[in-house]
Amino acid sequence: MPTRSARTGWTGTLEQGSGKVELSSSGIGTYDMSFPKRAAESADGTTSPEELIAAAHSACYAMQLSAVIAEQGGTPQALDVTADVSLGPDPAGGFRLTGIALKVVGEVEGFTDAQFQDAAKNAKETCPVSKALTGVDVTLDASLES
Repeated sequence: MPTRSARTGWTGTLEQGSGKVELSSSGIGTYDMSFPKRAAESADGTTSPEELIAAAHSACYAMQLSAVIAEQGGTPQALDVTADVSLGPDPAGGFRLTGIALKVVGEVEGFTDAQFQDAAKNAKETCPVSKALTGVDVTLDASLES
C-alpha cells in the first residue's frame, strides 16, 4: 500500500502566525491555517487539523462501512457520513481532541436496521483512522433510510 503525504509551512508565533497545508500526494490543494481561526466558531475560509482529521475519518469510515455491509451480504446504495471533531483544553496542559461524533445515514439494499447498526459499529472499530484515534472518545449515530 502506498504512503500519502501532506506538508505544512508555518511562519510566526502560534497566536500571530499562519500557515498553509498542502495535500502533497494528490496535489489537489493548498489550504490556509491560523490558530485564531482554529479556535474561533467560524473558520472563515481556513482549515484546521481538526477539520482535516474529520475529513479523513468520515472518508475512511464510509469506505470501511461499505466493505463491511458487502461482507455481510448487503448492497450499499448510499452512505452519508459526517465526522465532528472537537478541540478543547487538556487537563495536562495545552489542547487535545476532546471527542469525535460520527454520524451515518445509509441506504442499504437487503439490510434490516439491526444489521445496519451491527455493520456501523463494526466499521467504527475496524476503520484504520478509528484505530489510529483510539485515544479519543468516538461516538456513533447510525440510521438506516428505507
